[in-house]
Order: sequence, then structure tokens, then C-alpha cells
Amino acid sequence: MEELDGEPTVTLIPGVNSKKNQMCFDWGPGEMLVCETSFNKKEKSEMVPSCPFIYIIRKDVDVYSQILRKLFNESHGIFLGLQRIDEELTGKSRKSQLVRVSKNYRSVIRACMEEMHQVAIAAKDPANGRQFSSQVSILSAMELIWNLCEILFIEVAPAGPLLLHLLDWVRLHVCEVDSLSADVLGSENPSKHDSFWNLVTILVLQGRLDEARQMLSKEADASPASAGICRIMGDLMRTMPILSPGNTQTLTELELKWQHWHEECERYLQDSTFATSPHLESLLKIMLGDEAALLEQKELLSNWYHFLVTRLLYSNPTVKPIDLHYYAQSSLDLFLGGESSPEPLDNILLAAFEFDIHQVIKECSIALSNWWFVAHLTDLLDHCKLLQSHNLYFGSNMREFLLLEYASGLFAHPSLWQLGVDYFDYCPELGRVSLELHIERIPLNTEQKALKVLRICEQRQMTEQVRSICKILAMKAVRNNRLGSALSWSIRAKDAAFATLVSDRFLRDYCERGCFSDLDLIDNLGPAMMLSDRLTFLGKYREFHRMYGEKRFADAASLLLSLMTSRIAPRSFWMTLLTDALPLLEQKQVIFSAEQTYELMRCLEDLTSRRPVHGESDTEQLQVIFTFGLMVPHGGGKRLPLSQASPSLQKHWLLWTHVPLFPLTCVIHTPPSFRRKSGILVF
Repeated sequence: MEELDGEPTVTLIPGVNSKKNQMCFDWGPGEMLVCETSFNKKEKSEMVPSCPFIYIIRKDVDVYSQILRKLFNESHGIFLGLQRIDEELTGKSRKSQLVRVSKNYRSVIRACMEEMHQVAIAAKDPANGRQFSSQVSILSAMELIWNLCEILFIEVAPAGPLLLHLLDWVRLHVCEVDSLSADVLGSENPSKHDSFWNLVTILVLQGRLDEARQMLSKEADASPASAGICRIMGDLMRTMPILSPGNTQTLTELELKWQHWHEECERYLQDSTFATSPHLESLLKIMLGDEAALLEQKELLSNWYHFLVTRLLYSNPTVKPIDLHYYAQSSLDLFLGGESSPEPLDNILLAAFEFDIHQVIKECSIALSNWWFVAHLTDLLDHCKLLQSHNLYFGSNMREFLLLEYASGLFAHPSLWQLGVDYFDYCPELGRVSLELHIERIPLNTEQKALKVLRICEQRQMTEQVRSICKILAMKAVRNNRLGSALSWSIRAKDAAFATLVSDRFLRDYCERGCFSDLDLIDNLGPAMMLSDRLTFLGKYREFHRMYGEKRFADAASLLLSLMTSRIAPRSFWMTLLTDALPLLEQKQVIFSAEQTYELMRCLEDLTSRRPVHGESDTEQLQVIFTFGLMVPHGGGKRLPLSQASPSLQKHWLLWTHVPLFPLTCVIHTPPSFRRKSGILVF
């Protein structure tokens, strides 16, 4: 694996002395926790913490900037549009679309830069002002690099048009001339302004010769003695051959015209035509491409790439892309003159002029404070089919690696994580795995946020994550005693065990309060009640109550009996079910048939055989009541002979009556625990 080009940056944490104390740290997805520790100390001393704080070190602090958040949001839409560009498009149509996307990215950068500049001016705190100004410089550098990459790698401008693009590039990013021009032209006598000749010189250095001629006309009007040489200089500027976008002349024709014009300028210099005006003579030397004359204007050029473009304009206007690296390196060396070393921005631009895309991305990754720039630029260059040979050692290509890093940084923010989801979606190799790992770490502070996360997981068929989120929300609902919400989440998670737990809580609440909560949910369980036996019982038991309320006693009795005989009811709830059968037994018409009553008695007998002693009184009275219901032939009901009853029932019958079988009326009071009215049984 490649080694680092230099030592990594050292981050000093205030209040922590790493020389005296060992450090303890723990990595997170977007940040690191750091604290001091007394682990493995050689000298035994009293344990006194010297730094009782835990520090959070974030690697992507830019995501917390309000203005940069606009950059992230706006570029997200551009990124998605780029992914949808039809792969079948080729040639000029595809190239024009990619150039348009690149310009959209640059417009977003510039908009954020201008807004940041206004904030920096309005900042009352000097420290904040410096911080915003620093961000403005970074955004300006980002646009400068992106624009150059657009010219060299995306538009792939050939010789001739290449220089026109580079001139526009310099004019866009060296914009002090506009404010200077407004200052000079706003004065009463522009030609006498202290910065008049500086303005004319800058206009010539940027190739804005029409504007320079207009300024010279003001000098000619104000000074008749120099009107002649000003007119000659104006003619030289007007006749300088430049390849315009709509011009159909060939490069050979342009080179011949330019050579003729250059020889004419040489004659004027040799004839000392402008000797009486040092300013005009200096302009003539610049137009001849004299390096010494250009270097005299270092302050007006301000940087070496401006010097490069001006040098090409007046010495080799038809420069080929392949020769750019030679001129770029020599211009950098000449401009710096050995007095200073190149800055990171210089190295990035130099790598771009050398058409070393890999080095450009590498230098930008080191120099810039976040992954936004390199991730989006690399993605765009990958769509231009320029990064096919740059694969990394661990399987993912450079584009995917940088997109994963950028998306991981977005997930550290409480709201920008939603943008990161789409970036993971367009990483075919490791995107889904990374999304699964990151989405599990999102704090589900509110139910609204949880629903967003859940919807994202369901759209991508992330089954395990859906179940995990639903379980978390179900547990929260149970802790807050919101049983309806808990049941809903457990059903959505398809978690049978948790659905059983919540159903038990519903049944326990019913036993304590005598009524159900969240009836709408229970009434509309539908097929979801099949998730677990307990949930099925809950839904069917509620259906029994609904039938009873609608006076559908026969259906209610059949359902109640099936709940008992199917054994899906919890044993602890059997006594409640048997008690619910009493009002049906007390009806005037026969609800339970002899066979159904016998089944109830069998359930009661089974419950009695396993019930603790302290419940005997209740169950014995239930047995008697069911026995009466069994033996009495109401309204056409069929009598079950005593001889067909079980020995236990016969015993309860004989113990209760002690009399021969003949008509008798008896009033039986059911225990208070049954919460039923007394009934009259006739046999």
C-alpha cells in the first residue's frame, strides 16, 4: 500500500497532556471519543484524575455549518440527476450534458461562497469573521480547481479554444479588476486617477483588449500630445488575432496572422515608437510576451496561473493541451523565483495541468476539510470514463470509496443523514452493507424520525433492520404503557414472541380494569392475529365480546367454547372464560347444547385438577352451575342423563341435591369474584 506523502496533522486537545498521561479513545462512525487514562502506570500513586473530561473529535465539522448545508442539499439533487443520465448517449450530446452538470455544481459552490462572504462581512465577532473568511477562501479554491478540471477533463478543449477557456477561467477568479474599473471610471478625470495605468495593464494582462482600448481613448482625449501613440497602441490591440467561438479560420491561418501581428509589434519596439511613454512601452512588451516585463507586474498578476495564461496568450495562443504541463511548471518556477515553496493549491493546479487526475483527487483529499468536493468531482469524472484504471486494493474503486466516506460523514448529522442514503444507493459494491451499518446507529428520538428510517429500510427490503427498528419502538411503547402502539410495532416487526408479550399485557389489563383499551386496533387485527396464538386469542376473545354485545348468543357461545377447547387461551385466563359462560347459561333459551356444556365441564375439571387449593370454592360453585346447566332441559333442549356424566360430576350433583330427582326451584348466589348477578336455575 502507498505510504503517506507527509506526516499526518497533529490535533491538540486543550487540557490533555499526552506526554504525561496515556490516552484512551474509541472510534465512532463520524467522530472519536478521547479521554485520559491511568492504565499501565509504572509508578504507583494516588488515583487523581488530571482531566475529568471526555472530548468528542469530529472529522466532518463542515456538516454542521448552516451555509454549507445548502451546498450539500443542492448538490444532492445534481448528483441524483447525474446518475440518471442515459448511458446510451454518446458523443456531443453526452458531453454537453456532463458539462451542464459540472456548471451546475460550480454555480452551487459560487452561491454558497457569496453567501458566506456576506456573512463574514456582517459578523460582529472577529473570530467568527475570520472563520467565515477562511471558508470563503476554501470555497473559492474549490471552484477554481473544479473549473479547471471542467476545461481540461470534461470539455477537453482542443488547441485554440483551450486558451479562450483559460482566459475565462482567469477572468472569473481574478475579479479585482471590476471594482478597480468602477473606481477609476467613477472619478472626474479617469486618465489622471492614480490607478489608471494599473487598470489598463490588468486589462491587457487578462486579454480584455477592447476595454483597454476604451481606456486609452480617454488618455488620448485628456492628453493630445500622446493621442498618436495611443491610437497606434489601440490599433495593435484591435488587430491582434484571437480565435473567437464563431470564427471558422483554421489554426494554421491563426498562427500565420498572429506571427505577422507579432512582427509588427517587434518593429514598433525596435523603432522606439513608445519611448516617450513608459506605460505604453511596458504594455507593448507584455503583448510581445516578454517574460521579464510580465514578471515586473507580479503584484497585478497576483498568482502564477494568471501569469501562465497571460504568457500563453502573448507567446503561444494555439498551445496544445499536451504542452500545458511544461508551461505550467516553468511559469510556477519563474513566478515563485525560489523565494517560496508551492502551496497545496499550487500542487493541485499543477497536477491538473499535467492531466494527472489521480494526483488531483489525492491532493484535494489531503488539503480540503471534507469529502464533498472529491466525492462529487470523482463521480463526475467517472461518468466521463476517466477513472476506469484507478482501482483500490480493497475491492472498491476510487469513486465508490470517496462516496462512502462522504455519505458516512452525512450520517453524523441529525438531518443530513437522509442525503447519505442516496449516496450509499449508488455504491454498487459496498453501499448496501454500509447503509445497513449506519442506519442502525441513527438515534430514533421521535416516532416521526423512526417512520422515516423505517420507510427507507422497507423500500430497500432491509428486513433485519425493519425488525430491529420495530422492536425498539415496541419496547419504548411498552415502557410508556402505550400497549396499542407496542402491539402495532410488534406486528409490523413480525415478532411473535413480543406480540405474545404485549397480548398478555392486554389480557392482564382487562382482568384488572374489566375492559379493553385500543379497541380500534384489536377490532381490526385481520390476518395479523395469526402471528401468535396469544394474539389470535386476544382478537377472538374481543370478537366474543362484540358478538355478546350484539346479542348473537349462539355464535358467542360457540366461539367461547372453541377458545377453551383449542387450548390457545392462557391457562391463567380460563377462569375468566368460564365465568363469561355463566350469563349464557342463565339465558331463558338454551344457548349451550348438552355436548357443549359437557365440554365446558371437562375444561373446568381440567382446571380444577391443576388449580391451587385456595381456589376450590370458586371452582366448586362453577361446577354446580354447569351441572345444572347440563341437566336442565330448557326450551326444547336435550337432557343429558346423569349416568352419562363423569363420576366427578355425579358426585357434585349428589352432594348438592341430597334429594330424589323431581322438579325443584333453587336460588344460587354466585361468588362476588365472578362479578355476576344471582341466577335462578330450574331442574
